[in-house]
Amino acid sequence: MTWARRLFAGVLIAASVALTACSASPGADGRNSGASTTLRVVGPFEVHSLDPSTGDGFFTRLQVAETLVDADGQGAVQPGLATSWKVSADQREWTFTLRPGAVFHDGTNVTPEAVVASLEIARGKPATPLADAPIEAVTATDGRVRVQLSKPYAPLPAVLAHTSAQVLAPASYGKDKTVQAVIGTGPYKVERVKQPAEIDVVAFDRWAGTAPAIQRVSYQAVGRAETRALMAESGQADVTFGLDPVSRQRVERADGVEIRSVTLPRTILLKVNAGHDKLGDVRVRRAISAALDRKAMATALLRDEEMAATQLFPPSLEQWHQKSVAPLGHDVEGARELLRQAGWVPGPDGVVTKDGKRFEVSLRTFPDRPELPVLATAIQEALKQVGIGVKVKVGNSSEIPAGHQDGTLELALFARNFALVPDPLATLIGDYDPRGADWGAMDWNNAELTSTLNDLAGGVDTATATAARTKVAAILHSELPLIPVAWYRQSAVVSDRVDGFTLDPLERSWLIDKLRWSA
Repeated sequence: MTWARRLFAGVLIAASVALTACSASPGADGRNSGASTTLRVVGPFEVHSLDPSTGDGFFTRLQVAETLVDADGQGAVQPGLATSWKVSADQREWTFTLRPGAVFHDGTNVTPEAVVASLEIARGKPATPLADAPIEAVTATDGRVRVQLSKPYAPLPAVLAHTSAQVLAPASYGKDKTVQAVIGTGPYKVERVKQPAEIDVVAFDRWAGTAPAIQRVSYQAVGRAETRALMAESGQADVTFGLDPVSRQRVERADGVEIRSVTLPRTILLKVNAGHDKLGDVRVRRAISAALDRKAMATALLRDEEMAATQLFPPSLEQWHQKSVAPLGHDVEGARELLRQAGWVPGPDGVVTKDGKRFEVSLRTFPDRPELPVLATAIQEALKQVGIGVKVKVGNSSEIPAGHQDGTLELALFARNFALVPDPLATLIGDYDPRGADWGAMDWNNAELTSTLNDLAGGVDTATATAARTKVAAILHSELPLIPVAWYRQSAVVSDRVDGFTLDPLERSWLIDKLRWSA
């Protein structure tokens, strides 16, 4: 039996236990299972919040709320709630013209004042792209929305396309400015939210665009990948997200369904606490990287050899992916030598030691994406081979930012989407802020990297921008504050009841308004 097959068999057993312990099954009442006029969408993600800054993009994906600026599947910005915009000669003032006649779902008009109020609330949320942008003021002027900056910031339109910048009606907010209801402007409006597992939406009859062919949509969060697969196979779901590789292969053979896939601008990353006494040495981070057999993991666990991450940026990010970079490779002896150079020597039980301390760390991950616990177990085994003891902790995704904030995080495994803001630059500026970031670097900074990202944000010509991106990629490739593990291909199971389904590579929308019932 090959190493990959032994790994595959072992980690699936462990990951199955973790998933069973940390996941919830759907309700047994089979709600909507017989509602042929309701599109039934099933996924792994729970509805933890109505607030756009923490709501995981549910209400843009369900096309309830809009942002001022939208983006196409390649990340190019395009009109959203704003039909056009212009920037001043000094690049410090942006003016947005709103769509004429737009109304919120409660029937009130979309005014510049309402948009400004919504954006100001969003701007007050910490650790969001809008909060981190150099904005001095957002005002309503001459029937338009004006954004004034303290310095030029080229990604501003892309930042306004982030889901945290959803524009909601004044009635959405309570007296304390917390979001009490999601009242947006999109083709669908909220009918019911039952946290943490259910959202029902219906078509908005005053939508100015083409009326959706499908009038009702129901989203249900289902924790276990196996259960989601069974729902797809049995016809209890029309669109199903988040299958593990084994379930996906089984579903591919089922009748009445089709699997659609798209490569995303997302990388599965191993976050490293660079301030940790064991992990702060770059030689240790390089050793951890060299210990990973990415090709074997991608082949055996993701069932897709091409998803082995040879660098941080996947090929889908054409401007950032570096074809000339030396790929991250698998080298067990090289990893052991790097650890020896860093002062770590083999102990009697195989775990390396230094100054009497054993090299043992914890790795946190979560089951929302079913491949993460499986990969975490594979990483545990790979690091064991070079003398690093790893304890895998499968819990809630919120434990990773919490561990970052209180300093207890050692290693974490998660998937990072570099195009949540359509321009990856905005995400990189946040992830590699010298102060660190919940889903970015921890206790690591590089002055040259910070300077280069700031230069890009200020706006540069094409040749300078290309050279700057190359420099950014090279620094991150060498220093490894976040260690790339795998790139990501999103899949969805689609019932043959539905026509017109496509996947948005940026995951901003489920494009439900483009769907129709099969003839």
